[in-house]
Amino acid sequence: MSATLTLTKLDVMRVIRNGRYLIFAIAMPAALYLIVGKQTTQADGVDFKAYYMLAMATYGAFAGALMNNSIRIATERKSGWTRQLRLTPLPGWGYVFAKVVTSLATTIPSVLVVFGIGAFLNHVEMPAWKWVVNALVLWIASMTFVSLAVAIGYRFDPETAQPAVMLVFFPMAILGGLWFPLGGTLEKIGKWFPTYQAHKLGTDIISSGKVSATSIAVVLGWGVLFALLAVFSYRSAKEQ
Repeated sequence: MSATLTLTKLDVMRVIRNGRYLIFAIAMPAALYLIVGKQTTQADGVDFKAYYMLAMATYGAFAGALMNNSIRIATERKSGWTRQLRLTPLPGWGYVFAKVVTSLATTIPSVLVVFGIGAFLNHVEMPAWKWVVNALVLWIASMTFVSLAVAIGYRFDPETAQPAVMLVFFPMAILGGLWFPLGGTLEKIGKWFPTYQAHKLGTDIISSGKVSATSIAVVLGWGVLFALLAVFSYRSAKEQ
């Protein structure tokens, strides 16, 4: 277990120092929120400042869970690092466990930075428990994309892992209403994506303190699908 914890600590430190992570998971959502999030209107039943805060926190959390870890897994597989680890005391499940914990850990700064901007610069106001619950909901929902990171990392080479991430994540971000509020046909399509429903869980918590069973079911459904893909990709890679 000590070897697994050591690998996890090293992975977390490497991701935090990674420029791609800092740009896409922290700097980009924070900058967009500062630029766009001060509109004095409403969206999805809440003030736009709160709506866009949740949108950018969702984007940052999911990007942090997905982008760097999928590409790093693919890179380490190709370089032979995962084969080298099999010769160490690290248990067979230790490598994937370290990546999962690293993904979950790297979602936290994204949420805290955007929430901090919302609270102190854009003056978003809500009871303390709603701040905490929204942060926990985003953290738990990000596990969906942790599984997807493992699936992509074990399925693709480094050269194709990043395009695969972009092709999956950016359409989900747009159709999830994370860039701008949706309406009409786009919203009808977006409701089937975990990005949309994870964001809606947050706006529902702010507006009514209650969450929709549909939102939970959609996020869980995608989580199960991505987890199955992760298991399949992991087993396929081990057999090669």
